[in-house]
Amino acid sequence: MSLYAGAILLTELLMAAMVLHVMRHTSFTREEKAWYLLTFCSVMLCAGAEFLSRHLDGRAAPFALPLTVITVIQFSLAPMLPVFFIGALGMQSLAKKASAVFALHAGAEIVSAFFGWIFFFDAGGTYVRGGAYIIYEAFYLISLLFLIVSLIFVGRRFQHRDRLTIVMVLVIMVAAILPLLLFKIYTDYLGIGICACLCYIYYNDLIQADLRSELVEEQKRISRIQAQIISSMANLIESRDMETGEHVARTSRYVRTLAEKCREDGVYADLIDDRFIEMISLLAPMHDIGKIVVPDSILKKPGRLTEEEFQEMKRHASEGGKVIGEVLRGITDEDYLHFASDIAAYHHERWEGRGYPAGLKGEEIPLASRIMAIADVYDALISERCYKKPMSREEAIRIIREESGTHFDPRIAEVFLRHQSDFV
Repeated sequence: MSLYAGAILLTELLMAAMVLHVMRHTSFTREEKAWYLLTFCSVMLCAGAEFLSRHLDGRAAPFALPLTVITVIQFSLAPMLPVFFIGALGMQSLAKKASAVFALHAGAEIVSAFFGWIFFFDAGGTYVRGGAYIIYEAFYLISLLFLIVSLIFVGRRFQHRDRLTIVMVLVIMVAAILPLLLFKIYTDYLGIGICACLCYIYYNDLIQADLRSELVEEQKRISRIQAQIISSMANLIESRDMETGEHVARTSRYVRTLAEKCREDGVYADLIDDRFIEMISLLAPMHDIGKIVVPDSILKKPGRLTEEEFQEMKRHASEGGKVIGEVLRGITDEDYLHFASDIAAYHHERWEGRGYPAGLKGEEIPLASRIMAIADVYDALISERCYKKPMSREEAIRIIREESGTHFDPRIAEVFLRHQSDFV
């Protein structure tokens, strides 16, 4: 009796813990919670009813009527436990249909209680199986088979499946039922309770795994949209000063290569990680977005700009950071927003402090802007513009070497020069 009482107590505690967890769990719908609570509360009720009937067996004469009622409830609910649980595992339509079938069994239990067909308590208060007890056993076996088959179908609904958990559920079921059949040791509700806990954990793991996969795919989709928006806007801006978008593509490629080479050579390696490289290559096309505020008469002027015109052109740097804040806010996170703003606003700053718009000096200039400065100047030098002919790669490289430490961060410039063959 001590082993049996311990099994019942453990079952009740397990189910009480599951009830509390379900009530506090926020990811379930109201219907899912209802099915779970129905399952766990029914296991508690069945286990408690069985304990009372076993504990009072042989001395239940004064309690024959209430024990009969309790046992009828137990016998009615026990075959329905798998049905309730399948409803909790997301197969509500199937569970509702199966409930109607098992409700017929519950009706048979209630009717037979008046005649003692399935069970009765004799004059001495001893529990006795009736001649039709096989009805209960048949429905109980059918319900277990229903649970096994349904669990397999539940697992197949998900991308991430843990077949080992299903096997464990089956092993525990067998381990709980065999002692009952062979040695009359009543641990079946403990087994059912443990199986319910395992299935609950299994189902939640499946849901979370699929949700993570969906979130990853959604994030990839959003990233593709962001990249397309950024690329389209950058190409639109570049087209205003007779470029075809090739400058955007080249500078994006250059900054990625330069950032990767810096990390390989140990230059600012503590700051340049995979995320930094992805961000700078994605957001580099936005570096000249501030040109949207510059009049076409200046942007497309074929000759040298006057001092007043050059001052107007310089506005594209300071305005670029503001434009990015207006355009990207809401479609990307704050890290991307600040990163893009830094590139747009400060890629014309100079290492010695004579750049614009803020006159930043040295490492006051954001690292992404310092990398962008070399890529932008290099591509501008070797490209044809409406106001100049293209320069040879050798001449462009010579200029970057000469302006290392004045215009450009000397450490980054050294990396560029060391790997100049990669910038074609």
